[in-house]
Amino acid sequence: MKKLGLNTICTHVGEIKDEQFKGSISPMYLSSSYEFLDVDVKRYPRYFNTPNQEYLSKKIAALEHTETALIFGSGMAAISHMFLAFLQKGDHLVVQNTLYGGTVNFIKEEFPKYGIDYTFTNGYKVEDFEAAIQGNTKLIHIETPSNPLLTITDIKALVQLAKSRNILTSIDNTFASPVNQNPIDLGMDMVMHSATKYFGGHSDICAGAVASTQEHIERIWNVSKNLGGSLSDMTVWMLERSMKTLGLRVKAQTKNAMKLAKWLSKHPQIDKVYYPGLKSHPEHKLAKSQMKGFGAMLSFELKEGLDAYQFQKALRLVKSSMSLAGVESTVISPHLTSHALLTQEEREAVGISDRLIRFSVGIEEFKDVKKDINQAIARLT
Repeated sequence: MKKLGLNTICTHVGEIKDEQFKGSISPMYLSSSYEFLDVDVKRYPRYFNTPNQEYLSKKIAALEHTETALIFGSGMAAISHMFLAFLQKGDHLVVQNTLYGGTVNFIKEEFPKYGIDYTFTNGYKVEDFEAAIQGNTKLIHIETPSNPLLTITDIKALVQLAKSRNILTSIDNTFASPVNQNPIDLGMDMVMHSATKYFGGHSDICAGAVASTQEHIERIWNVSKNLGGSLSDMTVWMLERSMKTLGLRVKAQTKNAMKLAKWLSKHPQIDKVYYPGLKSHPEHKLAKSQMKGFGAMLSFELKEGLDAYQFQKALRLVKSSMSLAGVESTVISPHLTSHALLTQEEREAVGISDRLIRFSVGIEEFKDVKKDINQAIARLT
């Protein structure tokens, strides 16, 4: 599948052929009950192997250059099932400190119940991960670019460290998407996504995915079939339909994000801009070496005295939204949403201020988004 072009994979891999009526799109199988006797595959929705589930997983695996994949009811279902498949009582996880707040909260709330130890790194450099490794460390998990500060972790260097210690690695690739980054090609063992985001792309789906080797996915499946985080086939069908335009959408959004980041970095009412595509970003060269594009997510801080909440209320075109990665541009305050479960001290420790705005860039005309931001700032000054 690596030989196929991106948009060809998005459009055609994972299609279910309609042999009877020759439809142009995959049929939807809504059955929750399938033939049991004299069949090669015992199909059941909770086993992640209905026709729509099976074939969508093929598309995700092709996009991430893996042997296979599993889809889940949410990104948190994907990452929690992955963690629980590879960590048990007495094991230790090393996890990046600049990370999605929901993942942080899951680790802190649930791991003590299972007797799993963990260490959050003091930073996102390779030496920070090395310092956190213990004798019982079984997995290192990272997120790059990270949510919401767009920090970049050196994937190849981290993989080299992990392999030297016989430790597995996993990555949250949601912000980049496989359009802009393929961590498996850089040596990562497992890659997960909140498929709610760029895979869905239209703010109408909640899903998650993990892609890896057949061996790793079977291990995750053995846990997942017991926990029951499967996805309805209606949503699976919608997700497969949405992914046909993944390449087109993300490339357009990435192009807009570069324009917006450059413009914001020169705006007199903007204090800081976080975007790996800017040469001023501390890991710009690293991002350029391991990404095919810099992504469509950025963050910025308003000047002192400008209220982030009032700024969002003043926007007319750009929406305030809990989620991200839809075709429409959206903004949030991380301290009120994605990282609201962290304490004020925890947010400040990783650089998340109350003036920080996370911006998910859509496919609108850049001039219209720029005009909307300008008028919103003007109403506050």
